[in-house]
Amino acid sequence: MLLTDVGREQNRLEKLASGRCSPLVYASIRKILGTLNYELEAVGKLIDDHINNYPDLKRDIAYLTSITGIGPSTGSTMLAVLRGNHFSSAKQAASWLGVVPREKRSGSSVNGRTRMSKSGPPEVRAKLFMSAMVAIRHSVYFKTFYDRLISGGKAKMSALGGVMRKLVHVCYGVLMKQQNYDENYLAAV
Repeated sequence: MLLTDVGREQNRLEKLASGRCSPLVYASIRKILGTLNYELEAVGKLIDDHINNYPDLKRDIAYLTSITGIGPSTGSTMLAVLRGNHFSSAKQAASWLGVVPREKRSGSSVNGRTRMSKSGPPEVRAKLFMSAMVAIRHSVYFKTFYDRLISGGKAKMSALGGVMRKLVHVCYGVLMKQQNYDENYLAAV
């Protein structure tokens, strides 16, 4: 909610800067933006302090951020999602987050394109999207997975959705196994 408000006020400020406006209005929006940024930092500090006060949460964040592409922000979000809900499997978590494919079947258009279900919280999917972009750029495992999907005929965005789903599975796995992410885990098995 705070991020949305900050974005809204930044957009207002940009619009006012391009046209003529009262200096009082401009100053008022800058003041509101400053207050919102202060509150955003305060909430972020509260979250960090809460995680640092509980060794189990601190350890779980370390496990999550060991995954290529998962930073502190996405890590704390995934920690809240995966520990705040009782998922019995990674598949169930991915489904709840809306990163699973949904087949389109309707009347005569039986062969419609499969799309991401997008049934869960869009804020989490947005963070997973950015994490997937980083993962395919910096991780051999995720890049290979992405390339395999594309060579199999998937569109680039569909393949990126597959990487998002894979990230949810890996996040779930490191929390359930209580160990850091090892990119070579499957090669060792």
